[in-house]
Amino acid sequence: MSVSTKYNPREVEQKWFDSWMQRGFFSSKPNPKKEPYTIVIPPPNVTGVLHMGHMLNNTIQDVLIRRARMQGKEACWVPGTDHASIATEAKVVAMLKEKGIEKSDLTREEFLKHAWEWKEKYGGIILEQLKKLGASCDWDRTRFTMEEDMSAAVIEVFVDLYRKGKIYRGVRMVNWDPKGGTALSDEEVIPKDTMAKMYHLQYEVVGQEGQFITIATSRPETIMADVAVAVNPNDERYKQLHGQKVRIPLLGREIPIILDEYVSIDFGTGALKVTPAHDLNDYELGQKHKLPTIDILDDAGFLNEKAQLYVGQDRFAARRNIVKDLEEAGLLVKVEEYASVLQTSERTGAVIEPRLSMQWFCKMDDMAKPAKEAVMEDEIRLHPPKFKNMYRSWMENIRDWCISRQLWWGQQIPAYYLPDGSYVVATTAEEALRLARQQAGNEGLQASDLRQDEDVLDTWFSSWLWPISVFNGFKDPDNKDILYYYPTNDLVTAPEILFFWVARMIMAGYEFRNEPPFKNVYLTGIVRDAQGRKMSKQLGNSPDPLDLIDQYGADGVRTGMLFSSQAGNDLMFDEKLIEQGRNFSNKIWNAFRLIKGWEVDENLPCPNETAMKWYESRFNEAFVQIEDHFSKFRISDALLAVYKLVWDDFCSNYLEMIKPAYQQPIDARTLVTTIDFLEKNLKVLHPFMPFITEELWHELKERKEKEYLIVAAWPKKDKFDKNIIDQMEVVLKVVAAIRNVRNSKNIPNNKQLALSVKVMGQHDYEPFLPIISKLGNMSEISFVQENLEGAISFVEAGDEFFIPMDGNIDVEAERERLVKELEYTQGFLNSVAKKLSNERFVNGAPEAVISNERKKQADAEAKIKALEQSLASL
Repeated sequence: MSVSTKYNPREVEQKWFDSWMQRGFFSSKPNPKKEPYTIVIPPPNVTGVLHMGHMLNNTIQDVLIRRARMQGKEACWVPGTDHASIATEAKVVAMLKEKGIEKSDLTREEFLKHAWEWKEKYGGIILEQLKKLGASCDWDRTRFTMEEDMSAAVIEVFVDLYRKGKIYRGVRMVNWDPKGGTALSDEEVIPKDTMAKMYHLQYEVVGQEGQFITIATSRPETIMADVAVAVNPNDERYKQLHGQKVRIPLLGREIPIILDEYVSIDFGTGALKVTPAHDLNDYELGQKHKLPTIDILDDAGFLNEKAQLYVGQDRFAARRNIVKDLEEAGLLVKVEEYASVLQTSERTGAVIEPRLSMQWFCKMDDMAKPAKEAVMEDEIRLHPPKFKNMYRSWMENIRDWCISRQLWWGQQIPAYYLPDGSYVVATTAEEALRLARQQAGNEGLQASDLRQDEDVLDTWFSSWLWPISVFNGFKDPDNKDILYYYPTNDLVTAPEILFFWVARMIMAGYEFRNEPPFKNVYLTGIVRDAQGRKMSKQLGNSPDPLDLIDQYGADGVRTGMLFSSQAGNDLMFDEKLIEQGRNFSNKIWNAFRLIKGWEVDENLPCPNETAMKWYESRFNEAFVQIEDHFSKFRISDALLAVYKLVWDDFCSNYLEMIKPAYQQPIDARTLVTTIDFLEKNLKVLHPFMPFITEELWHELKERKEKEYLIVAAWPKKDKFDKNIIDQMEVVLKVVAAIRNVRNSKNIPNNKQLALSVKVMGQHDYEPFLPIISKLGNMSEISFVQENLEGAISFVEAGDEFFIPMDGNIDVEAERERLVKELEYTQGFLNSVAKKLSNERFVNGAPEAVISNERKKQADAEAKIKALEQSLASL
């Protein structure tokens, strides 16, 4: 059969993906005869395109789902996208601006029509890109957080929690995004290190002309919102000012000096301006001392009429102008630079403004308790577990969740306002009218008399329901899907959303179904560049994943991403890893070509029993390791174990042991067994490298319609002979040593050498002599009792090996080499002896460690003896 000399991913990837799809291998339905295995995808934003983080996350999910499918489980991986309120609205607003349309010129209905058109055009791009990666999701189950059923679930949950007293409306300090024009949760605020300025201003004491108190502030534009100056009652510097007032610079308004131990005597000037409308701590001080609140900023971050000065100016322009005016008035003492942290919007990048605002909030403390216990008691396991402490800290210090957003794209809050300003909460407008008539005692109220709340719910308020809502668990709590697939098995996500998505899903699971939404949470690391920076398109340090797939193949990219991506540890991306993944594909392809190129002779005896027994045991041993790694979510380690098995043990060693001489046939038994080994290798490779393995699976044999690797049976653990594995390890070291002798003496590989073995230990080399002879190209192998004069010698596993040089040796060069090796080995022996003479080490170390050190000592002693004898023979 003619096989292409080089593996070409482009020729096979689309072919097999389409074939898998056509045959329904990704599809799933409840099957009481099979164990379910369920993953729900962390829904990417509809605004998103594939980036390196998506690549890593979805590769891991696909590895898990493909393995489960081969294990005979009913594997269901639910895909979908998130409507991403803030990000999508920003995209649509920008698109409309390009057309000369302002959002303010549109009705809500008109805007939403444009938004839905945008979503239909661009919202599925990332899911199509995931297919290029080989993601074997059940694409027929694709969900969207704003589709009808899922939006209905969100509204139902809001109403339910409101009626339980867990949702309320009130004025509280929130994170305000002036560019997005909406409130944000703490988790949507990104801190950025920066250098800021501290301005020292003079506030004149009322009634004491020429007497001032100095206040340090980083935000001089907010002084018009000051309502007090606070000092510590124990601060001797300000004792005489207790009960006094000061004037706000430039504005002249009088404000009181208040006393509070919250103010640090040692920090700054010891005097604090109190601006309750624009700082969370000031707000709490204001509440405590019953101070008024003056909000001088509008929704877009411009100063309003309450500021009296700089009205209509942007907050940063107002800062520049007020500093200039303060300096001219002689009220600016000094300006200092200091390291600070700037709070910015995750979506728009705008600097966050702390602001008092009427919003909807969800009480979290009661829901947090069972969610915290589930993780701390390992009902839900975090991988790696190091994140448990972070999770516990978050859950123990949880604050109420601001769930309203001042946007149009999203689920509109189901609160309906009556003409008198009161409101009712209902799942539909019809129910709202009925409740409003009851509440007002007015049967004459009409639907037109009610006004629905303009705000929408935080996007996370829909995605926290994701594991339940994707199976329509709110619409029909006892439907077949939810009863079969829920709780799901494993969640794969990033640590940065551990709290505001993972924790909230756990809360929702216990609140609405009284059970956890998943059993394991695998937390991936962040993909970073060689400088340690998080990969992003803004920095320009992130390659296009589709370009990588085009260049290296999906299998190469998948394995390259996983080679060094241990759970919870950041991945330092290097394109050489992807190249290594591609090289692995080529190695497998070339091994297949070698096997398929052999002619078979049915009459030949089998000379490879030892090699076949060894590889069968080696595969079974490796498979136990692979399964152990999977059970502990060490996906990278599982891949590396497969990589070593296939590249080193199968390709580099086993095939070399059994391949026939050039243009000679192979015996039938060896060929059949070798193809069986290759098929087993393809099975354990498939979750990581689905395309090349499916291609080779079909190339190896004429497969029937349903005989696809994607649904082939996953191997089972089997017994293995540890003795033959250990013996072969020694044999391969002997072969490596023979090759080293050839390299050091410039002896060509095609020149046969003789080998003499002086057995000092318990190793039985007889069954392995054909392998040593073949791999080392030996003319003969003999056993001796004495050292062989004039031969190069080496020691492995305590046994001595001699290769006669027949005069083809530079005596002085060989003496120099042996002296260096002797000195090194003596130094090594000294370090081991020192360790073994240390009583603390010997008494404290495990017996296995001590035994290993003693073995090192014995091997070094034997090697020194052999080196000394070799030197003497020279």
